[in-house]
Amino acid sequence: MTALDKTARIPVILDTDIGNDIDDTWALAMMLSCPELDVKLVVGDTGDAPYRAKLIAKFLEVAGRTDIPVGVGLHFGQPAKQMRQAEWVKDYDLTKYPGVVNQDGVGAIIDTIMKSPQPVTLICIGPVPNIGKALEREPRIAQKARFVGMHGSVRVGYGGSKEISRECNVVNHVKDCQKVFTAQWDLTITPLDTCAQVVLRGEKYQAVERCRHPIIKALMENYRYWSMMYTGKEPAGASSVLFDTVAVYLAFADDLLVMEKLPIRVTDDGYTVIEPGAKIINCAMAWKDYGAFEDLLVKRLIS
Repeated sequence: MTALDKTARIPVILDTDIGNDIDDTWALAMMLSCPELDVKLVVGDTGDAPYRAKLIAKFLEVAGRTDIPVGVGLHFGQPAKQMRQAEWVKDYDLTKYPGVVNQDGVGAIIDTIMKSPQPVTLICIGPVPNIGKALEREPRIAQKARFVGMHGSVRVGYGGSKEISRECNVVNHVKDCQKVFTAQWDLTITPLDTCAQVVLRGEKYQAVERCRHPIIKALMENYRYWSMMYTGKEPAGASSVLFDTVAVYLAFADDLLVMEKLPIRVTDDGYTVIEPGAKIINCAMAWKDYGAFEDLLVKRLIS
């Protein structure tokens, strides 16, 4: 996928646990600013489904993108301490969203994939119970879609550790991740090995912070709410770790990354291990040009 057909837009579905870590909101803002991507649906996954749907809907409305349907994913409940952007949507009425709201987000994923004349790219940036259930209800989606996710820890753990980690998007809902990682579709991931490096600092962060576009204003408002809830402080001149933005990039290109085809198995305790005989997965294992990715991310966000 090193060459991009500039005349074609890639139909994508975003499946996201937006509202926990702020990187999902950065990834949503990036995705809406990528001309390569034709966003067909955004669905909240895991935790408090109505909270996630409200965040998605309000963000799309502020962005002027109510042509994009919203899906309400599977509901598992969520501790209040995890709802770090709740203040931003406390008065938002999901029933007033000008676009389509699908109460059955899993069904909406299935319908969007099965009815698409082109293969759909699933960009998954959270735990994947929606996708596990979709595969259970309609296994044929694996023949008409490809999966791109922010998942796993292959050779590097959190904080650059040489010991691999039980990465959050895998260890939460392990069985669903196992379904996804063994389904018969093309599967690409950015594990912690690459995505955990992404932090905007200095002039690059300031360029985003200064931008007055409604999408970025909404992003920065959410970042402040998240930062106050998570750290008790205002953002201090840099982004948090923007894990999920790498998955958005991989939906349309991989030139800036070192890709390896590795046999990856999800263990029952939530590790992603290299194991002969496991499904071969396209893994972004290192950066060829990390600075160029930062430049691209900033350019997309502020354009």
